[in-house]
This record gives sequence, C-alpha cells and structure tokens, in this order.
Amino acid sequence: MRIPAHSVCTAIRDDIVAGVYERGSRLTEELLARRYGVSRVPVREALRTLEAEGFVVTRRHAGACVAEPTEQEAADLLEMRMLLEPLGAARAAQRRTEAHLKVLRGLVRLGQERARRGNSEDLRSLGGWFHETLAQASGSHALTSMLTQLRHKIAWMYAVEAPANPVESWAEHGGIVDAVARGDGERARAITALHTERTTAAHRLRFSGGQERIDRVRTSQPPVNMTSLRH
Repeated sequence: MRIPAHSVCTAIRDDIVAGVYERGSRLTEELLARRYGVSRVPVREALRTLEAEGFVVTRRHAGACVAEPTEQEAADLLEMRMLLEPLGAARAAQRRTEAHLKVLRGLVRLGQERARRGNSEDLRSLGGWFHETLAQASGSHALTSMLTQLRHKIAWMYAVEAPANPVESWAEHGGIVDAVARGDGERARAITALHTERTTAAHRLRFSGGQERIDRVRTSQPPVNMTSLRH
C-alpha cells in the first residue's frame, strides 16, 4: 500500500519539532525513506511541502536541510500568533457550530479539573486541542491552516514554561468559550488577546545562547511505524 505523502510529511515535521533532526542537518531522501519505511517519492513530495512551510531549505551542493531560523524570525511568529488568534476567536463567535461549542466546553471542563489537580502534562495537551478547535470554529480554512503552522513552528523554536496560575489560565479559556457561545466577537477577541499576551511571556527560545538546546541527530535513527499515519 502506498503511504500518502501527507502522512510522511506529518512524521518528518513531528520529528523536526521534537528535535530528532538538528537545525541545519541534511535530510537525504534515501535515509528518510528507510526510516519511515516508504519509497523516495512521498519523501520528495513531503520535503517540498516542508520547504514551503519553512521547516526545510534546499542548499546548493547539500540538498534538503532543516531550516535555521533566526531569533527575529522566531519573534515574528509570536507576534503573528498574537494577531491571528484573537481574529480566529472573533470569527468563531460568528461562525461556530454547536459541535464546536460542545468540544470547547468539554475541554474547558477537563482543563479546569486538571488545573485544580496540578497535572501540567495533561494541561499542555488540552490547551493545544482547545486552540486547535477554536481555530476550526472560525470557519476559515486559510486562518485555521495558518494558525496550525504557527503552532508547529512555535513548538519547534520555543520551550514553554507552565503557567504560574493554571487555574486562572483555564478561567480565561472558559471566558473565551462563553463569549463565543454568546456570539460576542469583540469580547472573544479581547479575552483571547489578553490570554495570548500572557502565554507569550512564557516562551523561551530553544536555540538562543544559554537556552535549552536540542540534541544532535544521530545518523542511525530507528525505523518509524507509519501504519498509524495512513489517514
């Protein structure tokens, strides 16, 4: 069965974000095909997509390599997120469906419960699902795609400290959902802007001097099971 290129793309992107491949390291089609158990064709297509997204660059005499973003480029991503997430929340207030509201309310309930218990690992995942669902509720495929790319790239470039007051953070999530449910776009925009500004302060560059650095990639990576990615 032919593995679709978008599944290979997801796997390579996830490994780049996780630090399996160091910034600037070469991404050869042969090694990637062996690692993910696919032919070179979907790998080649995946690398083109990742280059368009900014994760990969093509260098003369070297071929495809992991990109090496500057600190300014990383800072620009946070600024873009601070502009686009409030816009997405405002659009969601006008375009959300009952299904979106059901998921958002469920995530807020779980988040508030975990926050009271102090389970930070669960909160990280729940927060990601919350903002992904909120973006989808905007009803804009272009905006959702941009926010998804931003989240991937920010996760690659930054380590994020747990919020000092997770209960307050999830109260803000609840406020966003209440505004979205009422169709109050300006209120949803304002609370999301405040929330995004606060969370931005918790981001620390991974590749800045003195900051957390990603381990160097090893030449022999274990194979990756692509079966679960065939969708």
